[in-house]
Amino acid sequence: MRVIHGLESVELSGVVLTIGNFDGMHRGHQAILAAGRSRADADRTQLVVMTFDPHPLAILTPEHVPPMLTPLDEKLRRLQRCGVDLVVLVRSDAEFLGLTAEAFITEIIVARFQPTAVVEGASFGFGRHRRGDLDTLRAGARKHGFEVEVVEPIRIALGGHPGALISSSLVRQLLASGTVDQAATCLGRPYALFGRVTRGAGRGKSLGFPTANVCVDSQLIPAEGVYAGRAEIENQHFPAAVTIGRNPTFDGCHIIVEAHLLDFAGELYDRPIRLDFLEWIRDQRKFDSTGSLRKQIEDDVARSREVYDARDVQQ
Repeated sequence: MRVIHGLESVELSGVVLTIGNFDGMHRGHQAILAAGRSRADADRTQLVVMTFDPHPLAILTPEHVPPMLTPLDEKLRRLQRCGVDLVVLVRSDAEFLGLTAEAFITEIIVARFQPTAVVEGASFGFGRHRRGDLDTLRAGARKHGFEVEVVEPIRIALGGHPGALISSSLVRQLLASGTVDQAATCLGRPYALFGRVTRGAGRGKSLGFPTANVCVDSQLIPAEGVYAGRAEIENQHFPAAVTIGRNPTFDGCHIIVEAHLLDFAGELYDRPIRLDFLEWIRDQRKFDSTGSLRKQIEDDVARSREVYDARDVQQ
């Protein structure tokens, strides 16, 4: 898969195009990309994705930009796995975001891509203030000679609701409530944090359960609590007990992500790490003694191993 940074050098023709943020790369996104791949195969052409960095709201209303689910490198990796041939990565700026919907069609979609088809989800919006919708896109398609294929949203039974619509917003809500198993249902895989191991206070080691403090940059961190997880270090996987919280037993005040890796021996400091969240185990709480805390950690670790061993985890 090729990646082009910016629109200036893009002069394509006859491609299948889809446009979006694709944050989370959830099952709805995957359905759009699968439809695009199928259409590109039928047309014997390339599947091209135009996506954005940063999120357009970071330019328009920074105070309202949603927390990121998927770092750019991971998003590109998942786009490749979905069969995308080319990604055009557009850096959002005021001029680009100020284009009217009609100008977006003529100056971007037609002038840069000349697509045979544009494949989008039912909620697709574009142009200044997102005033362009599918009807606007269809009108442009009739005028300029391309087709529009709409992929209906995916609905799942979730939390007593038989028809919850999968979206990045829903995934964020589920992670914020700690329901990582339901978030995984929407994503088609466990939610993952990506970071680097930093030095911590060393309390886990003193309790007999050394932990990796994980520095996470910009991603949404799930709700405070203890989770069964999976850690990846240089393509090796380990069951992990993951703690997100403020260390209430030791009067902590900052959110910390820590992971105790089962079956791991070696130095972790300053190494990149990926943490997959498999299941919520319990809330954070304060313990009366280090002995009671140690006993609870033993239970958490045992449960984490059970969950890990029972799962056929998709990546």
